[in-house]
Amino acid sequence: MLHFEKNEILNLKSKFENKKIAVIGDMMLDGYYWGDVKRISPEAPVPVVEIEKEFFRFGGAANVILNIKSLGGIPYPIGIIGDDQEGTIFKRLLDEYDIDSSGLIVSTERPTTVKIRVIANKQHIVRIDKEVKDNINADLELQVIEKFNSILSELDAVILEDYNKGVLTEYVITESIKSANKENKIIAVDPKFINFFSYENVTVFKPNKKESEDAFNMRIVTDDDVKKVGSKLIQKLNAKHILITLGDQGLALFNSENKLLRIPTKARKVADVSGAGDTVIATLTMALASGINISDAAYLANFAGGLVCEEMGIVPINPDNLIAELLEELV
Repeated sequence: MLHFEKNEILNLKSKFENKKIAVIGDMMLDGYYWGDVKRISPEAPVPVVEIEKEFFRFGGAANVILNIKSLGGIPYPIGIIGDDQEGTIFKRLLDEYDIDSSGLIVSTERPTTVKIRVIANKQHIVRIDKEVKDNINADLELQVIEKFNSILSELDAVILEDYNKGVLTEYVITESIKSANKENKIIAVDPKFINFFSYENVTVFKPNKKESEDAFNMRIVTDDDVKKVGSKLIQKLNAKHILITLGDQGLALFNSENKLLRIPTKARKVADVSGAGDTVIATLTMALASGINISDAAYLANFAGGLVCEEMGIVPINPDNLIAELLEELV
């Protein structure tokens, strides 16, 4: 149950305003090419898509950044883009949203990670990925940590957003956590399978159900399974909190004393779950940075993640919609 009074909900936007959150991770672009198919290619038995429009949106860790911005925070992206056309598009998008780009490192050795979706006659025809998933080299690792340390004292929190594209190496993970803990900063983690157990001593570790299953090579079916996985993660990572997202089964929140809080998902008309995890980690971290306790922060994040699932495509959370939804719960 949400423990907010009406005036606290109405003041959420002012509480969130100007919270400074660094996001270290895999910066990505989502590209969309829309068109029609009117013929088959004479070169091969494939459709010819006549493109009518194209556009780009933030993906990966960059979508977390956009959610923070939408909630009224000040995000600081720290990551790698390529010295290429997609890198230029990425920077242009940052400028359009008035987001600081000084934490980005331009690499001549790696492309900007981009996912191109070709959609014709309202059907997804093909996806084209351009990426290098190898770990970044030692020089880039040092640059990432230097970028982070240069703004650390100004921050309210940091998010480590891992899509296994090579930015969050074991070195970057351990060094950034060490630096943030020295400054008593909130550290939130959205992991992937590689380096899953390297995120020790953080404020909150937020895997989803599949990531947790893969990490322990087990299925999560029953409540006992959830408790078992949460307990193992608390012990193994020494995290203050573990927050496991369980899809339509809601969230499971564990603290360092191994106490469990289950947060059910509100019934919704789900249009698209893409990007919901990004919204959850962004909202959770913004709430914690605003002084909201972990259980209420998790409730807020749960509501926010559910709301973006009602939208088609990857969209950031709208704070006005979130507040309206929370006010409905008081009725």
